[in-house]
Amino acid sequence: MLNISKNELNKKIPLTDFQSGKMVLDKNYFKILNRFLIVFSIILIVILFLPWTQNITGQGLVTTLKPNHRPQTIQSQIPGRIEEWFVQEGDYVKKGDTILRISEVKSEYFDERLVERTGDQISAKASSVTAYEGKVEALNRQIVALQQERQLKLKQAENKLLQAKLKVKSDSIDFKAANTNLEIAERQYNRTLTLQEEGLKAVKDVEEKRLKLQENQAKLISQENKLLASINDVFNAEMEITRTNAEYSDKISKAESDKFTAQSNQFDAKAQVTKLENNYTNYKKRNDLLYVTAPQNGFINKALRGGIGVTFKEGEELVGIMPAEFELAVETYVRPIDLPLLHIGEKVRVQFDGWPAIVFSGWPNASYGTYGAKIVAIENFISANGKYRVLLAPDETDYKWPKGIRVGSGARTIALLNDVPIWYEIWRQLNSFPAEYYTPQKNGSEDKSK
Repeated sequence: MLNISKNELNKKIPLTDFQSGKMVLDKNYFKILNRFLIVFSIILIVILFLPWTQNITGQGLVTTLKPNHRPQTIQSQIPGRIEEWFVQEGDYVKKGDTILRISEVKSEYFDERLVERTGDQISAKASSVTAYEGKVEALNRQIVALQQERQLKLKQAENKLLQAKLKVKSDSIDFKAANTNLEIAERQYNRTLTLQEEGLKAVKDVEEKRLKLQENQAKLISQENKLLASINDVFNAEMEITRTNAEYSDKISKAESDKFTAQSNQFDAKAQVTKLENNYTNYKKRNDLLYVTAPQNGFINKALRGGIGVTFKEGEELVGIMPAEFELAVETYVRPIDLPLLHIGEKVRVQFDGWPAIVFSGWPNASYGTYGAKIVAIENFISANGKYRVLLAPDETDYKWPKGIRVGSGARTIALLNDVPIWYEIWRQLNSFPAEYYTPQKNGSEDKSK
């Protein structure tokens, strides 16, 4: 069998004499097999040269085209306690319908008349602001009156000063006149005394001149006293002006200080009014938040916090809602190596879970049960699963998507690329090469026109 020995038995013993040898070594059997192999090889070679449409497949989910149409949960902006449910799962609600009623769990909001009492505080503080405004106006009038009175007092003091200066001038003139009269009286007295000593005047004349001299000396002293008193009056008038100015400056400063204090209290009262108004608005808005309402028309999916008396924190999910009106879309994920091959507006075939389909990914025309879609958005950042998210919208030029599709169901997507021979596609897949890069015809025509 292994032809190790040089004694070949197949040449000495004819194998065709045996029944098994006749069956195996029959020439007709080989001819049929050879014909089958030749025909199969020819068909295989022809198939290898048939066109094959390159494609990018992906798994995705049915979603909505607009973010406000997607399923959402309703949260409460404040912590509370569930008191009453007005809906049950599966109910249809309109925008603004009450879903449940809650109560406060914080002690500072337990007062049922909190809004009313806050309004009373606002009224009281507003009256305080009005009172301070009146006080400021009264102090302004007082300051004006003091300023006018100071002007009058200063004018009066200035007039007194002017009178004192004029009196000083008058007294100084009288003093000079009295001094001149004294000098004349002294000369007359000396002349009369000389004449009396010479025997030309009597003693009586000398005594008269002496008396007149003494009278002039007394008048001089009196005029000097008057002059000094007038000078003193000038000093007093100047001091009165300074005192008046200082006195009224002190009064005006005190009034201005009271005015600024009143203004400060007025501003503080206004700030408190503003704060109370803010609290009033917040309390009023908080009372409205005790009723959780539907943000839009939709169906209640699931109560995430069931029961009565259950407490929750702000921001916790209470109930899920599905919008009643929405536009379906499909979000699929592709590998980073395939991302450069996708473009906005490109056609894609979609197979939905639950709908029977026969899919030949390389021959889209022979597929059945797929629906048309087009790319409307391509994510710019990679997702957590290591792929890029692509959003697909229904193709208006193709068959409408089934009405029974639900958001969240699975979908398989096929993005069609260039047509290549099957042998090339097999060779590409065996070598893990990417698909042929291409540019959509619309972009290509625009590039050519440019």
